[in-house]
Amino acid sequence: MGSLRPWARYLFLVVAHLLAMGLGAVVFQALEGPPALRLQAQLKAELASFQAEYGACLPPGALEELLGTALRAQAHGVSSLANGSEASNWDLPSALLFTASILTTTGYGHMAPLSAGGKAFCVVYAALGLPASLVLVAALQGYLLPSFSCLGFWVTGRWQLTPARAALLRAIGFGLLVASVFMLLPALVLWGVQGDCSLLEAIYFCFGSLSTIGLGDLLPGQGQGLHPAIYHLGQFSLLGYLLLGLLAMLLAVETFSELPQVRAMVKFFGSSGPMTAEDQQGILGQDVLDLSTLPRSRPQLAEESGDQL
Repeated sequence: MGSLRPWARYLFLVVAHLLAMGLGAVVFQALEGPPALRLQAQLKAELASFQAEYGACLPPGALEELLGTALRAQAHGVSSLANGSEASNWDLPSALLFTASILTTTGYGHMAPLSAGGKAFCVVYAALGLPASLVLVAALQGYLLPSFSCLGFWVTGRWQLTPARAALLRAIGFGLLVASVFMLLPALVLWGVQGDCSLLEAIYFCFGSLSTIGLGDLLPGQGQGLHPAIYHLGQFSLLGYLLLGLLAMLLAVETFSELPQVRAMVKFFGSSGPMTAEDQQGILGQDVLDLSTLPRSRPQLAEESGDQL
């Protein structure tokens, strides 16, 4: 593939992406189609049973109209259930979680603006807030990444590893750390607290949150009848988890993107030029180069001058 033109490489990437999408769609269709049909049949059977028992007491179409109204309200996060934990959908903790889901692009979909003014403000707020969030994340990345680079230098000098091996070890270690602290541990806590979800569903929720997929089919505390104080504490905890977890996930992605293998692949598809030594060495080799070009301190210059004399 090294002789392919750049447009042919991009075409190969697009075709591979479309094939991956098609493969995912086929797998999901095979896995989720039968359960959805069974649930639909169960729902129809329960509706038929209800109408057979209470149909004489209801006007024609009254049940369908009531269910349609309830479903439309549920789509905006409004529920008529006698649930003390969700009596107010737009209290301060819930509103903060909603704004965090916008700024982190998670978008759980558990609540949405109802008014025209709320929808207009949501558009303006997201248009201004998303770039500000990206700037903040970029600044935090630039501040935190050198700390992990220092750890990489220590590993390189301690074990006499090549820069490429040290970068790979650092990426694996940081990936395991993020997976343990921000995915496995919160999933275990959610599994123990929620009660009605399995460990797989808890891991599914944590991964969906950190990857900003946010399908919204599972939300901690939703429909649990919790005390308002406990429910609000859960909302604030989820808010902090989103902000810290997203930053950790982006740092992990940035660490993996600096691997020599990844940089070589990006270089291959991004340019038809030859591979440079910087692309082969990775981030640790580049950091060593940057440190070697820093201006020397005055004691070092004086010592070198004394040696020359």
